[in-house]
Amino acid sequence: MSNNLLFDFTVDKTAKTVFIRREFAAGLPLVWDAFTKQEFLDEWTAPAPWTAKTKYMNFEVGGKRFYAMISPEGQARWSIQEYTSITPMTNFKLYNAFADENENRELPGSEWDYHFSEQGGITTVTITVFNESFDRMERLLEGFRNGFTASLKNLEQLLARLSQNDA
Repeated sequence: MSNNLLFDFTVDKTAKTVFIRREFAAGLPLVWDAFTKQEFLDEWTAPAPWTAKTKYMNFEVGGKRFYAMISPEGQARWSIQEYTSITPMTNFKLYNAFADENENRELPGSEWDYHFSEQGGITTVTITVFNESFDRMERLLEGFRNGFTASLKNLEQLLARLSQNDA
């Protein structure tokens, strides 16, 4: 994959918001599927050596994804995402919170807003993450930056593999 694809990760601490913009050398339908289908999400959303496992997912407004990131030692860190808005191939929004294995949310959480666009075979994903709590954002920020950056690298590799399969 090309190393000159855009990747921007900025933080506005005053607004309690993280802005991520990432380009992928893949068509919009494939990138959209990678962000919205369980079988793809489980392949890329956990930074190695962790893995992701979705217990259930219902990608519709009001639907949820309940999943865990699992450490090499088998420790599970659960999260629940509730989809609040979906405009196919363009945008979706969700509310994300850590949870226990019984889906009891650990509040506060964060609101995620994903935008997708394609130009010339390059798909740009813009993600805005608003944190309800400055303290939560501050506590998680460095680990989130490193983990999410690694996960997006996983996604880039997955998209390259899937694009080759379609060729």
